[in-house]
Amino acid sequence: MSSLHASESSLATDVVHFEGPGRGAVRVLRPRRAAPADAVRPTRAEVNLAHLRHNLRVIERALAEGTTSKPPAVWGVLKADAYGHGAAAVARTLERAGIPGLCVALLEEAVELRDAGIRIPILVMGGYYGPRREGLEEVLARDLVPVVYDAGQIERISSLARFEGDGRPVRVHLKVDTGMGRLGVPLSELDQVLDVLASRPEIRLDGLMTHLACADSDEIEPTVEQLRLFEQAERRVRARGFSPRFRHAANSAGMIRLPSARLDAVRPGIALFGVSPVRGLSSELKPVIRIRTETVALRSVAAGEAIGYGHTWRASRPSVIATVPMGYADGLDRQLSNRGHALVRGRRAPIAGTVSMDLTMIDVTDIPGARIGDEVVFLGAQEGPLGRDVITANEIAEQTGTIPWEVMTSISRRVPRFYREP
Repeated sequence: MSSLHASESSLATDVVHFEGPGRGAVRVLRPRRAAPADAVRPTRAEVNLAHLRHNLRVIERALAEGTTSKPPAVWGVLKADAYGHGAAAVARTLERAGIPGLCVALLEEAVELRDAGIRIPILVMGGYYGPRREGLEEVLARDLVPVVYDAGQIERISSLARFEGDGRPVRVHLKVDTGMGRLGVPLSELDQVLDVLASRPEIRLDGLMTHLACADSDEIEPTVEQLRLFEQAERRVRARGFSPRFRHAANSAGMIRLPSARLDAVRPGIALFGVSPVRGLSSELKPVIRIRTETVALRSVAAGEAIGYGHTWRASRPSVIATVPMGYADGLDRQLSNRGHALVRGRRAPIAGTVSMDLTMIDVTDIPGARIGDEVVFLGAQEGPLGRDVITANEIAEQTGTIPWEVMTSISRRVPRFYREP
C-alpha cells in the first residue's frame, strides 16, 4: 500500500544577505515552488521515493559486483533541485537510506539542504561563491565541502578559517581539468596551486576530482585519456606530500561503462532518478517522477476544422479533442506540438496543435469512453481500461532534440511535487 502526501510545498523565501565594501545589504530571494496544499489544477508531478531507494540499491549492487575490494562510495548528485524532483525530500530519503554524501552545483543548493536538516557531507561542485567570494562564510558556517580550482579561492578560505573558523582545517576538494575545458586547474598550473595549498595549513586537501566530458558518447577513448591525465595529476599531488582521501571522476555513464573510473567515489545523478544514460542498468532502474494532469474540456471537431495557435493541426476526419491544463510554462516542450503523445485510459493520444503556455490539446478520437476528468500522463506510466503504456524521458528527448536531463529539469516550479511513500 502506498500513499501520496503533499510536502516540500515551497522553497524558503529568504537567504542570508551579504554585505560588501561600498554597498549595502543584498537580499537574495529564492523562487517559490507551487504548494501542493494550494493546488487548484490537477497538474502535478508525482515523485516515488521508494523507486529512488530502489535505484540507489541497484547502483550499489552494480558497484560491488566483480570486485573483492571495497566498492566506491556513492555520492548522489542533487543539483537543479534534484533534477526537478525536489532536493529536500530526495536528500532526506537518500540520507535515511544510508548514502554517505551528496553533491550539488550551487552554494545556494547546499544551504537549502542544510536548512532542510540534512547532516551528511555536501560537496559544492560549482566552485562559484559570489563575485567577491562572500558566500564562503556560508561554507564554514554550514560545514560544507567546497570544490576549489584556483589560488584565490584557497587564499580566501584560508583567511576566513584563520579568523572565523573553529581551529579545524577546512576540507576542500581540488578539481583538475583533464579535458572538459570548463572549470578546474589546468595541468600546466597545477604546481602553482599546490604551492598555495602547501602554504595554507588552514586548508586540508581532502579530495581530488575531475569531470568527464564524453562518458556517454559512443567513443570511449576521450574518457580513457581523461582518466590517464587524472592519474598523472594524482601522482603529482601525492609527490608534493598531499594525501587526498577521495578521488572521484565518474558520473552515471562513467560509473556504468568504466570500472577504472570508479576510484574512491562515484557521482551518479540521472541514474538515481531512473534514467540510464548508457546501456547497463536501464532494465533495473525505475523512473522516479511521473507528470500527470486531467482532461478539463472535450469538444467535437468537424473534418477540415483547424485548432490551436497558428492552426497547425487540421482534422482529417470528425474528431474529439480534449484540453488539458498543462503547457510549456509547466515544462511541456513546444517541440512536442503535433509530435508528442499523452496517455489516456492506458492508451496513447497524440498532441493536436501547438502546445501553448498553459493549455494543450490532445486527440482522443481513438480513446473509447474518453471523458472530462480522465487522467492524462505526459511522462511516466499509466494503466487504464484500454491497456498499459509508458512515456519515458528518453522518448521525449528524442522527439524534442534534447537530452533526458533537460526534460526532467524543465518541469517548472509551478507544478507541485507530490511524494509517494511505500
